Amino acid sequence: MATITKFEDIEAWQKARVLAKEIFIFSNETVLNKDFRFRDQINAAVGSIMDNIAEGFERGGRLEFINFLTIAKGSCAEVRSQLYRVVDRQYITEEKFSELYKLTEDIGNMLGGWIKYLNQSEHKGNKFKNRVDAKL
Repeated sequence: MATITKFEDIEAWQKARVLAKEIFIFSNETVLNKDFRFRDQINAAVGSIMDNIAEGFERGGRLEFINFLTIAKGSCAEVRSQLYRVVDRQYITEEKFSELYKLTEDIGNMLGGWIKYLNQSEHKGNKFKNRVDAKL
């Protein structure tokens, strides 16, 4: 894996940003904009994906990053589930549903890959890079 120095370089974060933008657009341009609670819920969930990737990355520790990636992956599944409600309520077309659903699957798979990679890595993270274990 190439060295990533900022969260904006993470492909899963970039795709999550695209997903967040797409959901924001249709939530404001369709009848979903009148379903206030649901509109806010799906926008919060999709924002959680990219925000948790960013926060976990910036924490600088491998285990913390894994934890935040797991939360982001869960939010991705939440958005995927909410997309079923969106299409069932006819707020979007089946075609748009399929496009956004595929994007959530791609992001979830990427996050799963990162989690697996980090679980197998011995690197503890930048915040622990120069730490010397204290002898008690």
